[in-house]
Amino acid sequence: MSHKQTNLREAHAHLPQLGRSMSMLDLSACSSHSEMIDLIHTRAEQTPLGQWILCSSVRVEAWDEPSWPTRQQLDAATGDKPCCAWSFDYHAMVVNTPGLEAAGFNEVSPDPPRGRIMRDEHGPTGLLLESAALQVWAAVPEPDPAQRRTHILAALAHLGKLGYTQVHDLKSPAWLGPMLAEICDEGLLELSVELFVLINEFKEVQEQARGFERDQIRLGGAKVFVDGTLNSRTAWMLEPFVDPIAGLACGQAMLEPGELENMVEMVDGLGYPLAAHAIGDGAVRAVLDAIQAKQPGTRGFRIEHAEVIAEQDVARFVELGVIASVQPCHLLTDIEVVKRALGERASRVLPMREMIDAGLTPGELLLFGSDVPIVGADPEDSIQAAVQRRRVDMGEAEALAPDQSISVDEAWACFGE
Repeated sequence: MSHKQTNLREAHAHLPQLGRSMSMLDLSACSSHSEMIDLIHTRAEQTPLGQWILCSSVRVEAWDEPSWPTRQQLDAATGDKPCCAWSFDYHAMVVNTPGLEAAGFNEVSPDPPRGRIMRDEHGPTGLLLESAALQVWAAVPEPDPAQRRTHILAALAHLGKLGYTQVHDLKSPAWLGPMLAEICDEGLLELSVELFVLINEFKEVQEQARGFERDQIRLGGAKVFVDGTLNSRTAWMLEPFVDPIAGLACGQAMLEPGELENMVEMVDGLGYPLAAHAIGDGAVRAVLDAIQAKQPGTRGFRIEHAEVIAEQDVARFVELGVIASVQPCHLLTDIEVVKRALGERASRVLPMREMIDAGLTPGELLLFGSDVPIVGADPEDSIQAAVQRRRVDMGEAEALAPDQSISVDEAWACFGE
């Protein structure tokens, strides 16, 4: 359909996560409980006692029977070795009993703030959402500096082979800037990197930025999570999901009222923009409302993902000068779950034709990325999704909101300067 190009900008990536995921058990090809459990059992037999079994890229919603395996099934496959398996979107995780215990969870632990421990008649099922999953991940030993360097070099090499010369890292830990500076000073950094640091760490990193910034390395702004994801049914929606989680009909707002406005004001005062993870139309509107209320003077405020946008909010991006940093490649694997979760409102998923027609200029106010390693970083995937609105093996009638298709040239321009 299109000729692969180079000199591209990857506008939404996670370098440490990408590098580390290359050493984890990839479960993306699984299509059932049994396949997943069999692979985990094999990895458990190869894992020394005391070490974690780390797995990634589970796509339960793509299975014929979309339900997670239980912790009891994981326990049978792993024994006493702690094990956790991330959903591909990193907003849900299934954990065995040793993993739960390592994180401080027991049979009667309450849900942590902005998280959920899923339960049945036997207690915790092992499925954790949002902050509950992050609590387990915090119990997993961190890679040492040498391992981190190996991960970063592998991630950069992977993106370079795909034609990228620029990358925006959208959840940069405090150690990433200094490590990239070392790599750059050794003449090994071939890509330009822009760092967006979680807002609770931003002031500390901003004070250190002068020490690690180079021509190829720049602190870009702060990052905040406003909601969850569509797959986990934790995206913040204006209207209920067709098949919501009990007690979360419209998903999960990750911030209290007023917090977002305070964050906009804080980062603007430091002279930087905010990059806000907002997937549901409720979250997108909340970010636009906060920016409109505070009228920041700093340019470059962005909404990451913006997967569902209410029709009346599209033009507000242009009016407020807000960048839409989107990842069309998600459509290729999420078409079925989007239709199942949103019903008729699936037509509001990534309305890129409307966005461009409203004035979001490709490459300036409309940027493409992949969210790698959440999905693959091949730019051709986003071109396919943006132009055809369906996978290559699907018929035209299966396309998601085909009237929102954009041209091949427009799509490639979204990867440009």
